[in-house]
Amino acid sequence: MSDIAQKFFSYRSYTPIPFILIMLFYNNSNIWSLIIGFFIALAGEAIRFWGVGYAGSETRTTGNVGGSQLIVSGPFSYVRNPLYLGNILIYSGIGIMSFALFPFLQIIALVFFIIQYHFIVKEEEAYLKNTFGNNYQIFLENVPRFFPRFTPFRIQNLPQPSFNSQAAMKSERRTFQALILVIATIILIWFLRRF
Repeated sequence: MSDIAQKFFSYRSYTPIPFILIMLFYNNSNIWSLIIGFFIALAGEAIRFWGVGYAGSETRTTGNVGGSQLIVSGPFSYVRNPLYLGNILIYSGIGIMSFALFPFLQIIALVFFIIQYHFIVKEEEAYLKNTFGNNYQIFLENVPRFFPRFTPFRIQNLPQPSFNSQAAMKSERRTFQALILVIATIILIWFLRRF
């Protein structure tokens, strides 16, 4: 793994923090930014939850990229990286909610996360290709990286896990907590400034 990809992968849970702090400090919310941003962030978390329900807690690793199974079901049958797509929607939604330095901060954050995920995904794809061979190559050729296809893709005779809501809830607990804290803080700041 390249040094830059390893750094991005290891610290991917922490890289949003500087952007969130700036969004809170320069918060300029209005009722429409709060509503629109909230639903975009909620859509992102729904995609994450759906993906984690299939992929499990392996998605929380911070060591080396990897995975014990090739997941091509649930949201993975539409897009190869649903968790990263969900993250980008969450960050975009929070950015819109805060309306801080809009649209410049949101564009800078979006570009940063696209670059971060570019490096991470390239490493993950190399690992998956080496580990799962032809099945992954078929998946790669039929399922887009970030822009979902309209119909689900299937690989016949490839065992897949069932959706596990309890595992998803356990794995997403920290994400839920962070999301609720940030959203509540943005709304509180808006409320205090307005009233």
